[in-house]
Amino acid sequence: MISVLLVDDEALVRAGLRLILQTADDLTVVGDAEDGRSALEAVARHRPDVVLMDLRMPTMDGIAATAALRARANPPSVVVLTTFDTDDEVFQALECGASGFLLKDTPPAELLRAVRLAAAGDGMLSPSVTRQVITRLTAEDRTRRRREALVRLGGLTEREREVLVQIGRGSTNAEIAEYLRMSEATVKSHVTHLFEKVAASNRVQLAITAYRAGLID
Repeated sequence: MISVLLVDDEALVRAGLRLILQTADDLTVVGDAEDGRSALEAVARHRPDVVLMDLRMPTMDGIAATAALRARANPPSVVVLTTFDTDDEVFQALECGASGFLLKDTPPAELLRAVRLAAAGDGMLSPSVTRQVITRLTAEDRTRRRREALVRLGGLTEREREVLVQIGRGSTNAEIAEYLRMSEATVKSHVTHLFEKVAASNRVQLAITAYRAGLID
């Protein structure tokens, strides 16, 4: 059972998300919070697997809350919720360690899939969304960032680089396994090594490094 915490300053939004999540037999909503500060307390109390985090809230916004959560030991996966896919705050939250983002009008089936993938530590951004995110994050100071990224990738094996490229393209572990003709367990092992070698906390940060290093056009 995957436990989920809902964080949004609008009670109606939280109620709507709860109704959607309750339709799935493998998901359970363990609590909710109306702002970032309350979210930190709720996470400590309920220890959810996934937090659905609104960005614009009073007291403490979603960016600050995401950064605080991801700095904890054994943090939950954080998926940020936004009204606009070009919102600058989305990109800040991703750099703080969020696993990805969803629009608030995301279809229910896609929301459920995203929560499951986030809980599994798998990819959850479509290739088109991944490219948009990475393009935005790599638009400034390309030379310095590319040099830093290449240094971070210096110790990777050829197979790990291949897996990293596929992560950067938004592929899930199952898709990578099929594409590279290896078992999904082997892919997961490579991903674990990538997290350690690249010093990344989630797949989005791995993808960012791959783009900055020039592994993906």
